[in-house]
Amino acid sequence: MSALDRTPLYREHVRLGGRMVPFAGFEMPVQYPDGALKEYHFVRDGGAGLFDITHMGQVRVTGAEALNYLQYVTTNDVSKLTDGQVQYSALLNDAGTFIDDITTYRISDTEYYLCINAANRHKDVAHLLEMAADFDVTVADESDDTTLLALQGAAAQSVLQPLVAAELESIGYYRFEITTVDGAPGIVSRTGYTGEDGFEIYIPNKAALGVWEKLLAGGAKPIGLAARDMLRTEMGYALYGHEIGDTVTPVEAKLMWITKLDKGEFIGSGAVMARKQAGPAKRLVALKLTGRGIPREHYKVVSGGKVVGEVTSGMHSPAAGGVAIAYVDPAFAETGELAIEIRGKAVPAERTATPFVPSRVRK
Repeated sequence: MSALDRTPLYREHVRLGGRMVPFAGFEMPVQYPDGALKEYHFVRDGGAGLFDITHMGQVRVTGAEALNYLQYVTTNDVSKLTDGQVQYSALLNDAGTFIDDITTYRISDTEYYLCINAANRHKDVAHLLEMAADFDVTVADESDDTTLLALQGAAAQSVLQPLVAAELESIGYYRFEITTVDGAPGIVSRTGYTGEDGFEIYIPNKAALGVWEKLLAGGAKPIGLAARDMLRTEMGYALYGHEIGDTVTPVEAKLMWITKLDKGEFIGSGAVMARKQAGPAKRLVALKLTGRGIPREHYKVVSGGKVVGEVTSGMHSPAAGGVAIAYVDPAFAETGELAIEIRGKAVPAERTATPFVPSRVRK
């Protein structure tokens, strides 16, 4: 087994009592001594939760054909972006299934910045480099030199502002500023994965410790992977390897809103169009238990004793109870009684919508 990578803040996580676990090739804190539930509540109840998400990857795309290149390799319509705007998007293969979901930052018409998932970094970069051969672009993997922090919760802006040269109040949702953070060059975007107001902060590794310490001194608290997953599941946000992967298209994953078939040809567009016309092979639904239990990933969804689907993400939400996201046979997506098998018992569930709790992102 190869050695796990560590972020520049590894020693800080250990010092703070973080329980380190393998995650996407890194040693990452799953929780700190107060536990995941208290961390979750700190973010949801008005605090500023600080997440080390440096395991994510960052890729810079530059060149005269940067826009045309990204139009071809991503699903969303990059031409709609203005300078300083962020876009949720995806990379597909020729079969129309997911290589990854990403965010695209437009710096200028010849320079873009991509944030990619940790476990997919090397696969994504190889794909992006291969596709770049036919375009006048340069693709640079900057992941090893970049620290990425997320500061999430109602207090995030007030905690972060003293460190940032830009006026945070003026940064809109899914927008960003190139600025300085504690004197270091960085990118600050009003984005996140929690359903709360907050920011993602890209800085050089050498600035990581100082920024981390000052954010904690300003009232932020460190948050681990477990609470982060609780927060994103309540929102119904997709996670690679759960709701999306190389076996599903945007049609199944309810991500046609980031898949613009009218923008022209892109990788996988023909396969997605064919799947849309044929109908989804399975459908993603949101479920809420009406009986007692905690739904977990891979638990079976049943109807009348027959297995009709499988949970992709599930949890006990402190606000909403037992909730799950699941793929089911299309015939059971809208009608028929459903239950989730939990420890040999079929616990009834009702269809609902995501988010399971109200989103408080600032739009």
